[in-house]
Amino acid sequence: MRLTLVRNATLRLTYADRVLLVDPFLAPRHSQPSLAGVSLNPTVDLPVPEDDVTRGAELVWVSHLHRDHLDLDPVRLPTNLRLLAQPGDVGALRTAGFTDVTPLEREETWNGIHLTRTTGTHGTGPVGEAMGQVSGLVLRAEGEPTVYLAGDTLLTDDVREVLARHRPDVIVTHSGGAVIAGTLIIMDAEQTVTLAREARDATIVAVHLEAYDHMTVTRDALNAAITRADLSERVLVPNDGETVAFERPVPTR
Repeated sequence: MRLTLVRNATLRLTYADRVLLVDPFLAPRHSQPSLAGVSLNPTVDLPVPEDDVTRGAELVWVSHLHRDHLDLDPVRLPTNLRLLAQPGDVGALRTAGFTDVTPLEREETWNGIHLTRTTGTHGTGPVGEAMGQVSGLVLRAEGEPTVYLAGDTLLTDDVREVLARHRPDVIVTHSGGAVIAGTLIIMDAEQTVTLAREARDATIVAVHLEAYDHMTVTRDALNAAITRADLSERVLVPNDGETVAFERPVPTR
């Protein structure tokens, strides 16, 4: 498997010889309003042209419809790409003009890749309710590491249940510590370190950092926390545009 962090939560995965695109957020730098009164958003440019992000993508996973995960106003993603989304978002995606949208109720197999939708907790209290439903995704295929895309979620018992059930080899966390109205809505450095300690056999890839102005955790701060916890060998914090590769697991005899 090869995983490229494009920007924010946008990933390109080469998995089981297929190219998957995750939460393709393509808006130009400073084209959206501020959320925290710090800067227009996104705060950084894409590291590559838009066409390079989408080129060759065979399936797009849309975890939810927040504007830092998918562009709908205006739509920037080619509308003929095949989209997989949580059921509650399918109508809005079709209304936006996407012509090939499949709801992922729970599980599906696509070209030899088994996909399982998971739930997330995108904040607590009234803020969490306002954030609405979000989803994560577990990918499993013969000869590939099991990957858990946790999505926009805090570290909760639901996340721990996914870890226990699927025993992922690679966990992608959203670790920028985003805050809305004083409420944490995704993992921060502390929660990322806790997850890494609990998932002792997994490699953690921390993304969703330094691209929106309501983030409170920088890469430097997260790396410092990882170093203090002696987890640097298992927790990766890629830069925008960086690719990390994972060996295929050795078959069990």
